[in-house]
Amino acid sequence: MIQKTYFKTKDYSKVKFSINVENAETVEIFGLNNDWNTPVELKKKKDGSFSCDLNLPKNTSQEFKYRINGTEWINDPAADSESPNVYGGTNSVISV
Repeated sequence: MIQKTYFKTKDYSKVKFSINVENAETVEIFGLNNDWNTPVELKKKKDGSFSCDLNLPKNTSQEFKYRINGTEWINDPAADSESPNVYGGTNSVISV
């Protein structure tokens, strides 16, 4: 699930990323703001889901991907779209 909160007087939007993955111990997001080297770790909640809140610049489209347990890469089914990547797969895309 992706929730976007827009502010009239700010040049960014608050975006909440939430995902529920069976047997996941860690979930990280890569690629936002074109940063594929520094992951953002999602926090595990009591119900087993993972989430985080991030501020992303308005009027941008950002590619991202989740990494589960440090090895498995998945897209977000709630993303706005997908874009081909250099590895022959796709990345999730969010438009803010």
